[in-house]
Amino acid sequence: MDEKKESFSYTYSAREQDEIRKIRDKYAPPAKEETSMERLRRLDESATKGATAISLIVGILSTLILGLGMCCTMVWGETLFVPGIVIGLIGIAGVIAAWPVYTRLVRRKREKLAPEILRLSDELLK
Repeated sequence: MDEKKESFSYTYSAREQDEIRKIRDKYAPPAKEETSMERLRRLDESATKGATAISLIVGILSTLILGLGMCCTMVWGETLFVPGIVIGLIGIAGVIAAWPVYTRLVRRKREKLAPEILRLSDELLK
């Protein structure tokens, strides 16, 4: 009796292969060192990341404090009306302060990163 060996092969589409590569790259060890351009992009991005997080925290907490002040004036108005107004004003001040906090933190971080970014950009422009 003749024995036939049947096999089945399947090739994935280009989109599936890209997805497979992306998943594989997450688990594979880094293959190469960071290039100057990649380092420049990473440093530029890092100048705003921390400031964004901190200013969001300040803004969100201040909004919650403002909401607490509003609750004090509307729900418990007969006993906590004046303290509610004070709490609300503190919340408004915090919301207003979120933007200056962001700009000050970004400015400080950029001043700190400026020598390295200028060195890398000069290296890449030559």
